[in-house]
Amino acid sequence: MFLAIKEIKHERLRYSLIIAMIVMISYLMFVLMGMMLGLAGENKAAITSWDTQTVYLNKNANDNMSQSLITRDQLAGKKLNSHEALVGQSPVVIKKTSGKALKQSAQFVGLDPHQYIAKDNIVLTAGRHAYNRHELVVDQSVKAKGYQVGDQVKLNSTSTNYRIVGFAKDAQLNVAPVVYGHLATWRQLRGVTPQVIASGIIANQSEKPGRFGKLGHYSVNQFIQKLPGYAAENSTFIFMIGFLMVISLIIIAVFLYILTMQKMPNYAVLRAQGIPTRYLVATTIHQAVLLMVSGILGGLVLTLITTWLMPMTVPLVLDWPLIVTMAIVLVLLGVVGALLPVRMILKIDPVRALNG
Repeated sequence: MFLAIKEIKHERLRYSLIIAMIVMISYLMFVLMGMMLGLAGENKAAITSWDTQTVYLNKNANDNMSQSLITRDQLAGKKLNSHEALVGQSPVVIKKTSGKALKQSAQFVGLDPHQYIAKDNIVLTAGRHAYNRHELVVDQSVKAKGYQVGDQVKLNSTSTNYRIVGFAKDAQLNVAPVVYGHLATWRQLRGVTPQVIASGIIANQSEKPGRFGKLGHYSVNQFIQKLPGYAAENSTFIFMIGFLMVISLIIIAVFLYILTMQKMPNYAVLRAQGIPTRYLVATTIHQAVLLMVSGILGGLVLTLITTWLMPMTVPLVLDWPLIVTMAIVLVLLGVVGALLPVRMILKIDPVRALNG
């Protein structure tokens, strides 16, 4: 370790450039990971807040709740228990009817006020719960767009006025804010008959497919993976992060290889003086670890600064256990990259190197 630190101090510029590149790579990896988690959270935040364990949809809905319609006949006369709730989902545009003209795309979620989601699983950050069909609770993110408790709004092209009475926490679905209202309002927005009761059934416990045999059955993980764009977004970010890890491995290997080639005469002298090969190998590995740790810490500092400066509209979530795991993997990749110059050191012939 002593020799590794001495070499880094002696060649400050060279090693600073290597660290700077590792800083930028690790910074980009941490930010991409944060955006991946942020987008994933905006896709499923509402589903998670409902303590969802099982989802039932129309079998012909292509795994999409907003396209699903459940009729009374499909329940086969079965009544919902206290762990189940009807949910109606439909995309809408909220339009403010007074003051500054505002429009906001959202996902309308119709609920039965007597079932568990409406009673227990909507956490308010301001205002109160909706008591009738003309009151709405919306995601807190729309406050930044200019909406306030008490505002009168319209949904799509309907003539009915609705009043925002509260803001909810973690009310996002399909990367859009959720508007909670009454199931009757959802039926009006969808233009369906009274025979249609909901888009889906959500249960906060694991249930068997036979519970509602005429409906499609999904576990919460299956349903989330079927959300529009969810799997594709995550796969894209994972591939990008993986490529950056490979790039970091190549960078550390190439730079250490070049530096080792330049130091071959010095290593040959040390070998001729009786310095063990394992000491020189350990020095190279220690250098790789020091470079990776320094670069990762620098990338982490930049990431923290970015999260403080980033506007609330940009989804960026830091998962510290995942960050630590990623940092450890990067350090291990640095050690793997150091194995290339290590092979050169193992083959050093002091006499040939000095004569050459």
